Amino acid sequence: MPPSFQRPMNPGEEAVVERLLQRAFKGSDEARLVRSLRKSRQIAGEMVVPGEAGIVGYYALSKMVEPKGWLALAPVAIDPDWQGRGIGRRMVGMAAEWARLSRTMIVVLGAVPFYRKAGFKAARAAKLVSGYPVDHLLLAGPGDDAPAKALVYPPSFDGI
Repeated sequence: MPPSFQRPMNPGEEAVVERLLQRAFKGSDEARLVRSLRKSRQIAGEMVVPGEAGIVGYYALSKMVEPKGWLALAPVAIDPDWQGRGIGRRMVGMAAEWARLSRTMIVVLGAVPFYRKAGFKAARAAKLVSGYPVDHLLLAGPGDDAPAKALVYPPSFDGI
C-alpha cells in the first residue's frame, strides 16, 4: 500500500523518526542534529509521511539565526525501502509550495537536481553567503529575486 499524505509529526514519534534517520543516512549525525534542534527549540516544524508499516518520510524546518524569519530544510529522509518512488520529491515539493504561499523563505543545502525538481531554485541562492558550499544551496519562497544575504544556521548545525 502506498504511503499516505504528509502530516505534522505527532508527539511520541521521536524514536520512530530517529530510527528512520539512522537508516536513511546510515549513521546517527542527522538524528543527533534533530535531537539538538528540538532541545534548543529551533525546530519550526517536523513533517512525516506515514505508511502501512510506519513512517517512511521525514523532514524538519529549522529557524535560521540570520536572516530572521527564514527556515532551513534539513534533514530530509526517506526510508531506503521507499526511495526512488517520488515520495521525497512530492514531500519537498509541498514544502516549496508552502514557502511560496506562506511568503516564507526556505533554504536547503543538498543535491541540486533533486531539490530543483521539487521547486527549489539554485539561481535564487546565487548571492547567498554561507559557511557551506554555496553551489549546493537552493531557495524556495515568494518572489523571483536572488537575495544577497548571509546565512547563519542554528548552533546545532555546527560540525554536521
